[in-house]
Amino acid sequence: MPKTSSLLTAFVCLSTCSFSVIADNDQTKTVNPPSKAESHADVEYFPSTWGVGIGVRKADIPYATENDDVYDVMPLIEFENDYFYLNGLEGGVHLWKNDEHQVNVYSRFRFVDIPKEYQNQTQSDAFDFGFQYRFQKDGLEADVAIMSDGNKRMYGYTRTQYHWQGGDWQLNPYAEFQWKSNDFNEHYYGLELADPGAGLAFSAGVNARYHLASNLYLLGNFGVTRLEDDIYHLPTIENQYQFESFLGFGFFPDNKRPNTNPVPKESGEFLRVAHGWATPSSLNDILTGNAKGDRYNNQMTSLFYGIPLSNSLFNLPIDLYLTTGAVWHHDSEVQDNLAEGVLAVKAFYTIDLGWRFRIGVAEGLSYVSDVTYIEGSELDEKDYRPSKLLNYLDFSFDVNLGDVFNHAPMKNAWLGYSIHHRSGIFETSSAFGRIKGGSNYNSVYLQWHF
Repeated sequence: MPKTSSLLTAFVCLSTCSFSVIADNDQTKTVNPPSKAESHADVEYFPSTWGVGIGVRKADIPYATENDDVYDVMPLIEFENDYFYLNGLEGGVHLWKNDEHQVNVYSRFRFVDIPKEYQNQTQSDAFDFGFQYRFQKDGLEADVAIMSDGNKRMYGYTRTQYHWQGGDWQLNPYAEFQWKSNDFNEHYYGLELADPGAGLAFSAGVNARYHLASNLYLLGNFGVTRLEDDIYHLPTIENQYQFESFLGFGFFPDNKRPNTNPVPKESGEFLRVAHGWATPSSLNDILTGNAKGDRYNNQMTSLFYGIPLSNSLFNLPIDLYLTTGAVWHHDSEVQDNLAEGVLAVKAFYTIDLGWRFRIGVAEGLSYVSDVTYIEGSELDEKDYRPSKLLNYLDFSFDVNLGDVFNHAPMKNAWLGYSIHHRSGIFETSSAFGRIKGGSNYNSVYLQWHF
């Protein structure tokens, strides 16, 4: 899937630059009429649509195998503004939009549900790309998309859904028709052994979200897909109906206490420049002070941009950001130059001890144009096929430079240390190649809020 790999890395890396250019307009939402003091300047407000979650997906296996179902741990990110949107495992960048209509460059994650013991070698799950038309009015939403996998196997869908909210419940029933080309069906269902031709499948289900307390929500999904008769009659297929479900939790805006505060200047967007050094040590060894250096001295340089989401979580003073990063892994005697793109939600908690210190943690996705040496060598020892898409974690600790030097112009600057971590979540997800392992980089950074 080389073309899909290049597209996904470029999509995330270029978004770092484009998001920063449009940021001034992203969060300008006039919740209340501006006061006289504000009339001469734009006031930025926190966005109303954001979230991060994680859960377990269970799906029936339609193929003729001894296994009946497969489980996956999946992280989710939600965000929307005037320029792009993220909704769990799909998202788009607006080419054109008005209040009701959108035309988007679109991506959606496609699962191939096979027994987990084969998922590391096949790695058929992927983000596919295409174009989407989307209509939204009140609670009604309808969309149609034309998509392609990394080998130009075409498919598409048309979907209708309704968004309903009452009390602590949010329900989203949906119905979808999926058109699949001959090449698509032959590869993914005929397994290159039989040619069922093009076909039309149907899916329906409901997504649910229940407000537990403050920013904590319970997430759920139940759906069913009916495969077309020509697919069902293939010798490779055993079940015509495929059921799937999802159960997890997430952090979203408190719908009972919406955040209508303006964004403080010290908590505004940020740029972070970092330089890191690879380590073969595990995350546990790093956190306990037992990290070792990489004998080949592999290094990386990164630029991250952050959009403020909220200045509180569970009524605690925790700053949340949507952050996207472009990472350059430098060449060495064991690897060539390669690129990495990151998309995550990051939280900061500030401790004031005269000097202000922050503890930070981020959760998201990371995609590399090629696998780094530090990652590939570990997975080779474990006999895994590496995955370019992995779960991303970032742990950081920084200090405010304005406090250190007692210099007000530097009050929005922070100097810190961070761990850049990629992993497959202990073989729990086919999205990440069903691997155990990954890579770690110790880095130093300078972060500036504006």
